[in-house]
Amino acid sequence: MDKYNLMVLNEFTLVGITDRPELKAPLFEILLIVYMVSVVGNLGLIMLTKIDSRLHTPMYFFLRHLSFTDLGHSTAVGPKMLANFTVDQPTISYNCCAMQLTFFSIFISSEIFILSAMAYDRYVAICNPLLYTVIMSPKVCQVLVVISYLYSLFLSLLTIIKIFIASFCGHVIRHFYCDGLPLISLICSNTHEIKLILLIFSAFSLVLSLLIILFFFFLILVSYTLILVAIFRMNSAEGRHKAFSTCGSHLTVVVVFYGTLFFTYVHPKSSHSFDTDKMASVFYILVIPMLNPIVYSLRNKEVKNAVHRTWRLCLNILLQVNCNIR
Repeated sequence: MDKYNLMVLNEFTLVGITDRPELKAPLFEILLIVYMVSVVGNLGLIMLTKIDSRLHTPMYFFLRHLSFTDLGHSTAVGPKMLANFTVDQPTISYNCCAMQLTFFSIFISSEIFILSAMAYDRYVAICNPLLYTVIMSPKVCQVLVVISYLYSLFLSLLTIIKIFIASFCGHVIRHFYCDGLPLISLICSNTHEIKLILLIFSAFSLVLSLLIILFFFFLILVSYTLILVAIFRMNSAEGRHKAFSTCGSHLTVVVVFYGTLFFTYVHPKSSHSFDTDKMASVFYILVIPMLNPIVYSLRNKEVKNAVHRTWRLCLNILLQVNCNIR
């Protein structure tokens, strides 16, 4: 009994993505490439929007923080998930599990707020272009981002502290990372009253998180409805095309991100298998952070021009260094 309690307190066992040995090697290679592309893409976008003065606008300010949150929640899970492919029985220590869930929750929650702020930014840019610089001032943008991080930190810590001060009746997490729902299913207590309080608090936190997601999803839908109305009222075909290009990338990211989250957390549990849930989790943890920099850069002339300018600047610096050495 003492040995069992020690194991529960110090280590969790993860089910992993797959239990089929023949799939581990190809999955490891694919996910490693996806994660590396995600890291390079998001770090590159963060540095580019910071270095290039022409990208010092509210849109790219929010895009930089979107890349930061993408990098944060994918890194909270990705390296440990990849390392677990190399062992027969994936495990994670109690403290690492708490840290992983904390950082993942903070970054994934912050991304929801930042996507909403980006939707509002695009709405103001198209519907109120003359007042855009006044409404979306640097101070307003900073306040929106700070509120996003602080509220996500507060909400995440409240939930996670309640989970990890409880006792666990099991140590096998039915997932490839420390997710809140599988952990809550392992919680037990010495008295029925304590267990009931923990379950009520966990359920309240999950419902509150869902309501926040629904609220901001509704806000985004309203914003883009108003945007589309304003676009179709434009007399110039060139103006309509420019407006669609301005918000098209963000709308694509919003649909993919929210669609995957709703598929994972809102669908009836009997509708598909646990393996399908894990694949959906892989998609929004690793694949979406890889796609976001590509989506925002592929048809964005400002980003492409910034890449060319930064590349030429780097080449000039290297040439000057080389000349000085000689």
